[in-house]
Amino acid sequence: MTAPVIAAVFTTGYLALTAWLCRGLRLTARSLAHGGLICAVTLALSAVYIPLPTGASISAGSMLPLMLLALLDDPRLAFLTGWATGLLALILLPLWAPVHWAQVFVEHLTAFSCLGYAGIFGSDERWKVPAGALLAIFLRFTGQVLSGVVFFAQNAWDGWGAWGYSLSYHLSSKVPEGLLTIAVLLALPLERLRRAIKKGEER
Repeated sequence: MTAPVIAAVFTTGYLALTAWLCRGLRLTARSLAHGGLICAVTLALSAVYIPLPTGASISAGSMLPLMLLALLDDPRLAFLTGWATGLLALILLPLWAPVHWAQVFVEHLTAFSCLGYAGIFGSDERWKVPAGALLAIFLRFTGQVLSGVVFFAQNAWDGWGAWGYSLSYHLSSKVPEGLLTIAVLLALPLERLRRAIKKGEER
């Protein structure tokens, strides 16, 4: 019973905090268009993946669009877009088909929206980008590990147990994909992109 309790506490705390951080967000036609585009790109990239020997997989950079939305626009918009993406993923992506209704809260409403935390520190200083991205990846990893322990314990390898299986399964995919995503973020001229977007909005 320990794992379900931990998952419930984590999920409740995460969703409550993230909803609180969304206060004051005003949705405009521009923000809805940006959110819709990012949602579509994220789902498309999530559908392209490289399977790993552990049974996990690495997507084609699906973490990047929502992190960029958080860094270049507003983390609050990224949170909302992530929630919409998670709900659409359970319908449109076979790998995200839930096995239990509670999985939607533990995994689907966490795994995408948490990428908005990439922009929680801002990007005006160099360290803030990887710090925010690491926080986002850690939250995604935590939610998916808990989901694996609670909902997929029956898939555990012999002698590993639910926790050992879920930790190894998700470490094999989240670490390499997360590091690649952070490397791309650090290579991108974020400030120049932000100015370009702002200039385009002023026209």
